[in-house]
Amino acid sequence: MKRFENQCALVTGAAGGIGQAIVKQLRAGGATVAAADIDQTKLKGDVCLPGDLTDTDYCDTLCQQAVDKMGQLDILINNAGIITRGPVTASTDKDLRLSLAVNVEAPFRLCRAAIPLMKNGGAIVNTSSCWGVHPGPDHAVYCMTKAAIASLTQCMGRDHAHQNIRVNAVCPNEVDTPMLRSGFEMRGFNPDTAIKELGTTVPLGRVASAEDIANVVCFLASVDAGYLCGSLIEVNGGKPVT
Repeated sequence: MKRFENQCALVTGAAGGIGQAIVKQLRAGGATVAAADIDQTKLKGDVCLPGDLTDTDYCDTLCQQAVDKMGQLDILINNAGIITRGPVTASTDKDLRLSLAVNVEAPFRLCRAAIPLMKNGGAIVNTSSCWGVHPGPDHAVYCMTKAAIASLTQCMGRDHAHQNIRVNAVCPNEVDTPMLRSGFEMRGFNPDTAIKELGTTVPLGRVASAEDIANVVCFLASVDAGYLCGSLIEVNGGKPVT
């Protein structure tokens, strides 16, 4: 029997690099997956629920939409997120509103909606960041929002354990995704060269792949992590935040 057989999962940010890897692994494990993202062009599969996570109505109804399509909800993966770079003095009101909406409010709303629907227990995996656990320089808004989701995860992990609903978070450091590459391009760097050089700063010798993160997310969603609750799992290749 496959480890996610007869289970139904909802994944946000499903069109991104990490999101696609998560969806692929869940489906390979036997799960039925509802894929949600603002980018409709890259959503694949039988159940696609495109929409904008800054739309509170979409967030509040997304879990029920998934149940309507799949019949149940056993796993919620709050994978969607954005990065705002710079200190507080370089951050605009728009930066703040968008980061809070996508990185904090959307996962909050989705968790609030999902928990009552997980009648027989379930697993929620949020995406925080090593930078949310150990704040680094020049990412003030990003670190703040990822710290908020880390704290929310720990609170929910305790509050809903008695319902057999496990809430945990994955905390990546740098990951080789289109988001990271576009950031290098915006700053005038060659992405391939920059990622190779960045890999030399990691004790394991390389930047994480999307699959590296998806491996941990799917572990946390599975029965193999059945005694983990309210945990923040750092996936950093041994590299501290600097």
